Amino acid sequence: MKEHNVIGTMQLLAACQRSATVRRVVVRSTTAVYGSSPHAPAVFTEDTEPVEVSHSGYARDATEVETYVRGFARRRPDVTTTTLRFANLMGPGVDSPLTRYFSQPVLPTVLGFDPRLQFVHEDDAVEVLCRTARADHPGVFNVAGDGVLLLSQCVRRTGRPVIPMPSPAFRLVSGLARGARLVDFSPEQLALLSHGRAVDTTRLAAELGWRPKYSTAAAFDDFLRSRGGPGELPRAVVDWLADFVTGR
Repeated sequence: MKEHNVIGTMQLLAACQRSATVRRVVVRSTTAVYGSSPHAPAVFTEDTEPVEVSHSGYARDATEVETYVRGFARRRPDVTTTTLRFANLMGPGVDSPLTRYFSQPVLPTVLGFDPRLQFVHEDDAVEVLCRTARADHPGVFNVAGDGVLLLSQCVRRTGRPVIPMPSPAFRLVSGLARGARLVDFSPEQLALLSHGRAVDTTRLAAELGWRPKYSTAAAFDDFLRSRGGPGELPRAVVDWLADFVTGR
């Protein structure tokens, strides 16, 4: 993935730098560059520095990509450069670690934490990409649906049983799930499901004169409709799992 994300971007920007005809470069980044931390601000703006910088994974790759994009923008000031920091994509066609998590028959959560989550619907993401590709909108922009959902609200919407776990047990189960290739519980995902993340999208609305069609809640509901029924495990199985991970 690093080869695809970082090295691929370097090669693309090198080609754009040599081109005499490229007028705009639009880069899809992620709000994961801000991280998820108990010390983070309630809402990130585009100018907020991350409190804790990721040293591995997708967030680290995205941070490196943005560094190369800023270098390209300095070398080619004649080219309009736009960086879009998307919240977690959500919708019927999205397959991601987070959508796979919410598709599991039983949902583990970190005991004592109820993080705020933000989503952007896949259709709105495409619309933003089209708008920034067709007209000059230089700068960095957060992209997310209006509002936030608590993880507990998301879980209730799925109709699936939940097992609150102490953080060490959650990490253990996450490692097992990742090893079995069921869900990619990376350290970034664990942090997100513990501390959450929310961003301000005022700059995007002012620049484009447009707001996403789907709110965070509407995007999540559209994803759930596409997945059909909850597919719950038998209650006895859920209770046994809860007792096992909590040591009762």
